[in-house]
Amino acid sequence: MTQLSRADLWSLEEYAEERPRFRAQVMAHKKTRQLALGEHARLYFEDALTIKYQIQEMLRIEKVFEAAGIAEELDAYNPLIPDGHNWKATFMIEYADPAERAERLAQMIGIEDKVWLQVGNCEKVYPIADEDLERSNATKTSSVHFMRFELTPDMITAAGSGEPIHAGVDHPAYPIAKFEIDPAIRDSLTADLESSQVH
Repeated sequence: MTQLSRADLWSLEEYAEERPRFRAQVMAHKKTRQLALGEHARLYFEDALTIKYQIQEMLRIEKVFEAAGIAEELDAYNPLIPDGHNWKATFMIEYADPAERAERLAQMIGIEDKVWLQVGNCEKVYPIADEDLERSNATKTSSVHFMRFELTPDMITAAGSGEPIHAGVDHPAYPIAKFEIDPAIRDSLTADLESSQVH
């Protein structure tokens, strides 16, 4: 399982020097890590690089340099790194207008369980959502959810052999018909399944 440790991180001084280069690298990497689901929803797939960036930014903003504080951030963020047999993503519902957003979130209760991915002709994979804390209630869903898509060995093999990956949303208030994801995103996600086996 790929986990980040303190040894993988820069000190605050080092990060101040590395940040412009590292930020550019991460921004380029993230272009193949986000998947639009219609106009108002998006999956942001996490991996060791995106999570390292998030941790470094949190340490920088909060000026954390004590070992205990660094360990706390690592404990919070490490579970978001895929394990080699899954994809982990932040799901964002994006409406610019606050009134429209509130109205839509009230209609979209349960959407976090209705987003799916499909490798080739395998079964659809629905996510295990919000394992860290409950993000919906009886009146609305949250605009942010964390998702884990668990894959079977057959699905991992199919992805590795170049099968297309499809996505969609089965929620009546926000239906997204099955579509094939961009090959660059497909390749990036497939690399999660391979590279996270390597230490």
